[in-house]
Amino acid sequence: MWLFYALLSAVFASLTAILAKIGIKNVDSNLATAVRTVVVTLLAWGIVLFRKSASGVGLAEQVSALSATNWTFLVLSGIATGLSWLCYFKALQLGNVSQVAPVDKLSLALTILLSVVFLGEVLTWKIALGAAMIVGGTLVLIL
Repeated sequence: MWLFYALLSAVFASLTAILAKIGIKNVDSNLATAVRTVVVTLLAWGIVLFRKSASGVGLAEQVSALSATNWTFLVLSGIATGLSWLCYFKALQLGNVSQVAPVDKLSLALTILLSVVFLGEVLTWKIALGAAMIVGGTLVLIL
């Protein structure tokens, strides 16, 4: 099931770049990011509220069950997401989608490295080769 959602994520991420490039024409990139963030927030909370009411589990109980570690790292992740989006929209405004998107996807190779360093995940030769190919492909696309 994870692969299905990962593929959907890739489809929606590619649509994000195309739709954002059209949407930021003659608009401040920070304002565009703020509008997008409100839409994402409303969508996410709508899904949470719908799923919690359908399952019968109270939202208040779920939120109160979050630990200090959960809160800390979710807030830090949110900050990183916001900064990523601000930079991404500015890059889209200044450059071509066909150049910005591949550079943005270097995050995959960086994530693999960080998962090994901070999460202790195993770096197999297949993963290392794939990451190297992503870096190499990105260099081909942008140079």
